[in-house]
Amino acid sequence: MIKPQDRKHLSFDVWKKELLKDPAFKREYERLQPEFAVISAIIEARVRKGITQAELAKKMKTKQSAIARLESGTANPSILFLKKLAAALNMNLQIKFTSL
Repeated sequence: MIKPQDRKHLSFDVWKKELLKDPAFKREYERLQPEFAVISAIIEARVRKGITQAELAKKMKTKQSAIARLESGTANPSILFLKKLAAALNMNLQIKFTSL
């Protein structure tokens, strides 16, 4: 068994910090930030409510695979879909713009 002190890997935070030193990577990371924020908020809300993807899909009258695609970032949800998702979670959808 490899002892923790003998491991040759970086933590995610250290790896991310190193990658963000590359200006091209940092630009792309920042460009995708809104998508990541939406995905993170959806997953966090679902987990906080203690329901599975399948349970959420059933409440929304959609398929579990649609929720999985959304949470993996391979789907681009409409505002209507996000409103249905919020209602299924018994939550309000809020979208806001902030100053740069």
